Amino acid sequence: MTLIGKLPPRAENTCTHDMLRPMVALRHDRKSAKRRTERVPLIWRTILALDHGLVNVAGRLRVSGNVPYKLRGKPLLMAANHIGVFDAFVLMAACRRIGLAPRFMLAGGLLDAPIVGPALRASGHLRVDRGSASAVTQFAQAAEALRTSTSPIIVYPEGRISHDPGLWPERGKTGAARLALSANVPVIPISQWGAHEAVYWGTETVTGLADIVPLARSGLTSPLRRPTFRVHFGEPVDLSEFKAGRPGDAVKAHAAIMRAITEGLVPLRADEPDLPRFHDPTRPTDGHSPWRPGT
Repeated sequence: MTLIGKLPPRAENTCTHDMLRPMVALRHDRKSAKRRTERVPLIWRTILALDHGLVNVAGRLRVSGNVPYKLRGKPLLMAANHIGVFDAFVLMAACRRIGLAPRFMLAGGLLDAPIVGPALRASGHLRVDRGSASAVTQFAQAAEALRTSTSPIIVYPEGRISHDPGLWPERGKTGAARLALSANVPVIPISQWGAHEAVYWGTETVTGLADIVPLARSGLTSPLRRPTFRVHFGEPVDLSEFKAGRPGDAVKAHAAIMRAITEGLVPLRADEPDLPRFHDPTRPTDGHSPWRPGT
């Protein structure tokens, strides 16, 4: 990931020549484009279109970087930092902006939820139930699904919204790295900033009306404030020296991925290097980031 560190502060270029090249090539390669489009379920394309409108209403989307054309239509893992409950919607819109229809690895509770669950399952998202007896089987199934996927799969290596006071990436878990090594697929780091301003963290779980009240008071309901959502797609992380199953390699690969995400995050929040300017009174700040620059 050599280009991220050179990205200008507050990069907001959404239409560079480097970004247009793969898009132009995609238009000319009609057969490849058709194959990719046919593999994206209609319901997911519809959800992505609706999400695009929602994100535009909530704020201003700025995308930098891209996914190389040679990696499109092939198995690909994308790893992003987790900064708020709205950031998945921003990631979806950013991917759509550069011509991708990603799938997510989602907690089983979401896939089992009424109304939303069937739509997500029909869209082809992958299931993960951490700590369950079926977790090992699900990992093997996810690795196989990743090997044969023609659309990228997005994971959050941290496993939760960051509790670090500065909202820098937390230590995270090795699941994404192990998945990439097992499936032998490239990893694109995604760095994002700004989505935390759209909706308050609220609470870990929603069990009643009292848990929704903080969200109702958050920025999404304020038409006078539209935060800027910045998303950067970095260069593929070099994991060539690591092997699946070799002791210690998953930890080292995970560290490489997290450092790449953090490196891309630095210029996106150049004017907020310490604490987020936006204060969310509901977000826990009892965590720690070992990846924060200078630590």
